[in-house]
Amino acid sequence: MAQDIVPIELGLPQGDLVTLWAPRWREEGEEWEAFLGHDENLYAFPDPAHLAAFVRSGADNDLDDHPAWHVVPALSAVDLSPDEDHQYDLVGVPELVAEPPDTWTINELSEIVEMARSLAEVCELETVTEILQAAEGFDLLDEGTLPFSGKEGQRRWKRLCQVVAERWDELLDAIDAVVTTPEVDSTAVATAESELAEALESDDENASATSSAEATEMDEVSSTPEEEDEEEPGFWREIGIDPIRIITGGSEYYSLRCYLDDEPVFLGSDGSIDVCTSPRALARYLAEDKVDNSDLARVATWHRIKSKATAGELEVEVEQDNTYLLDGLDNDLAEGPSEVDPTQLDLAEELLYDAAVWAGDESVDAALHPSERLGWMVSFVLRPDPNRLPPTPPFDDEVAKWRELVEGFEARLRVH
Repeated sequence: MAQDIVPIELGLPQGDLVTLWAPRWREEGEEWEAFLGHDENLYAFPDPAHLAAFVRSGADNDLDDHPAWHVVPALSAVDLSPDEDHQYDLVGVPELVAEPPDTWTINELSEIVEMARSLAEVCELETVTEILQAAEGFDLLDEGTLPFSGKEGQRRWKRLCQVVAERWDELLDAIDAVVTTPEVDSTAVATAESELAEALESDDENASATSSAEATEMDEVSSTPEEEDEEEPGFWREIGIDPIRIITGGSEYYSLRCYLDDEPVFLGSDGSIDVCTSPRALARYLAEDKVDNSDLARVATWHRIKSKATAGELEVEVEQDNTYLLDGLDNDLAEGPSEVDPTQLDLAEELLYDAAVWAGDESVDAALHPSERLGWMVSFVLRPDPNRLPPTPPFDDEVAKWRELVEGFEARLRVH
């Protein structure tokens, strides 16, 4: 595609439409952003063939003055087809926010909301801007799941969902109202459709050839029915090492951990856990030679991590049960056992205990023993028993001890 002019797909009430978007660029000291359109109209088309027919027509549009526009009319209909990274399903947002606010949901919603903001700014859609300002959660989506963690985060997510439920139709109607599909020459459309058909046929031929080669290889490999039914475990499960995500002190950290003979082993050494602030940063760090001094390097499958990291092919993906949220638990504990999320506490206890065992520190085990006030409270939340007396307020001692354990854990983190 032409530099900085991108084909995109918008999921709107009238259907999935394709258009062109020019992300922000600077020209003569000023910053600009634009979509394919003219005056107050946003031009969008039912498929790439109609889009190609339009840009080849020479009709006036708001992208005429873009530095790269002269390249666009010469592009094929295939080049004008939006890829998966530039498909924005605005009409599907209510269904999207019905899902838990995990990494995938937040990332997809963030991209859709940013596109809605761009449309609002370029097309001067005040209603869209107003709706996206009605809940602070819309402004925090680019920060990931952290702003939607804990009790305050849950309230923030609930408010965002409420705005979507009550006003998202208004937003869609406002965008729909400026969308126009200009008429295009039918012969030009047919030409573009032929280009797409040829590309599809070529892809099918390549796929067929690949499938034949794979089938030949498979014939050479014997397998039992049980093996054929097994699901691929994925790279991390296959090597037995888990990427972990830690949220504490208002920050996110990423690291690795595994278990050898049921004993935890972290990425790090001398009781310090090596962490990075993003999955990409961790993948880059794992390619460095100094990482080979980590305790984790003695694991038999370590070389497979190094091989992928060095080749730039390592993808760090954290499963939900390896995400540890420490933030907010002290405040919940202060309000009493009924206010504590057992799942969050269970994972937090696991992390603190694992890190202490790995470092040879017995303080966490001692503090969480049921004979201690904090241990009694944690045990009451995680292992409820109707025959035992609940902890009694105030919970100042329990909270103070918990904060001490968390601070001790944070002191172990060695950020790279």
